[in-house]
Amino acid sequence: MKEIAISVENVKKSFKIYKDKGFTLKERILFFKSRNAYVKNNILKGISFDIEKGDILGIIGKNGSGKSTLLKLITKIIYPDSGSIKINGKVSSLIELGAGFHPDMSGRENIYINASIYGLTKKEIDSKLDTIIKFSELEEFIDSPIRTYSSGMYMRLAFSVAINVEAEILLIDEILSVGDANFQSKCFRKMQELRDKGITIVIVSHDLHIMEKLCNKVIWIESGKIKRSGTPNEILKEYIEHTTEN
Repeated sequence: MKEIAISVENVKKSFKIYKDKGFTLKERILFFKSRNAYVKNNILKGISFDIEKGDILGIIGKNGSGKSTLLKLITKIIYPDSGSIKINGKVSSLIELGAGFHPDMSGRENIYINASIYGLTKKEIDSKLDTIIKFSELEEFIDSPIRTYSSGMYMRLAFSVAINVEAEILLIDEILSVGDANFQSKCFRKMQELRDKGITIVIVSHDLHIMEKLCNKVIWIESGKIKRSGTPNEILKEYIEHTTEN
């Protein structure tokens, strides 16, 4: 029996959407009741699943279904209202493009900052620096400020750092769909390489081709709940039929 890498048990998450909070202290005091009225938006309504070590799990669903929220909960960027998430292994994540980058610092400096967030020491980053830069294909721009980078260059650098921290669990949210076709292919080959090494990967994406080629399991989330889970062949076919009908 395989070891469990991620265990999600009855996780619920909601957000408060305020109608009008007011901008000044005076407004908040004078119109306390009306300006503090809010609507509770239940995003996840009791999600449970286990991911075994070495699994490549794809999470699909329409916009607003709760996919990205679930990934952020696993990464511990945010926390659930109830339920539990247990992680067994070192995590690396690509949730938001360029998150943690400082726009006024160079690509090289941001590699050190970003990699240190993942827990690497300066010595470890020194040993991986050339590999990270080479994979990103940004040698010419690596000492330029990040603010001068395009979104594709941001993605190259973020992806290059994330895949070289030697994590046991990699979480990805749509980032493989950013950049030119050649770099997308390069990223895809790297993902296959990580899969062959036994790295656990969770991918949120609307690209069903990636899900079919890379994943061995797929979860379909609909309105904050798991509608179906299983192999890519069965789930993706049903999902395509459902979205076509609707």
